[in-house]
Amino acid sequence: MYMSNKLFEYKIAVMGAAGRRIKLPKELLGKAREVGKEIARNNCVLITGACMGVAQEAAVGATKEKGLIIGFSPANNLKEHTEPPISYPKPTINTILIFTGLGKEGRNILSVRTCDAVIFLSGRVGTLNEFSIAYQLGRVIGILRRTGGITDKISEITKWCEKNTGATLIYDYKPKTLVKKIISLLKEKDSIYGKTNRS
Repeated sequence: MYMSNKLFEYKIAVMGAAGRRIKLPKELLGKAREVGKEIARNNCVLITGACMGVAQEAAVGATKEKGLIIGFSPANNLKEHTEPPISYPKPTINTILIFTGLGKEGRNILSVRTCDAVIFLSGRVGTLNEFSIAYQLGRVIGILRRTGGITDKISEITKWCEKNTGATLIYDYKPKTLVKKIISLLKEKDSIYGKTNRS
C-alpha cells in the first residue's frame, strides 16, 4: 500500500493508446514512461485508466520516481480487472486502484473529472472519447506531438468545436517540457481563479 506524507500539487492524467490489438512502438512507450516520470518528479499525482500501453508505461515511470498513481478501472474488482474480457495489467506498487464498475466509458468520465490536466499520446476511439470529455470540461490538455493516432488530428478536430469550453491545448515534442508547460499554466490559472474554480 502506498504511504506518503507529501502534499501533491496537481493531478495530471495520461491517456492514449492501449495497444490491445496492435503492438505499440517502443518509442511511444518510452515517451509515456518519461511523461510518468516527469509528473512524479514535479510532485504531481498521475491519473490513469489503469489499462495497458501508454497508461501502464506512464505508471511504471511514475513508480520509478516514487510517485503516486491513481488508476480508475472499469471493473468491479481485481479479478474482473485482470481476467478476460477486460484483462488489464495488475497495478504497479505505487498505484491506488479504484474499481468503478462502470465500464470503459463510465471510467473515462471519472478519471477525466478527477484530474486537473490531461496529457494525450497517440490513441484511437477510446482516447478520442477521453479527449472529448476533457475538452467539454475545460481541462488543460497536453498533446505530445509525433506520437501518432488521434493526437495527430487534434488541431483538425478542435476546428469543429464551436462551443468555447475554456479548454486550453498545449503542444510539445518533449515529455519534460510538456509537463512543465502544463504545471506552469495550472499555477497561472490558480493565481487568477483559485483552485476551487475547477469542477
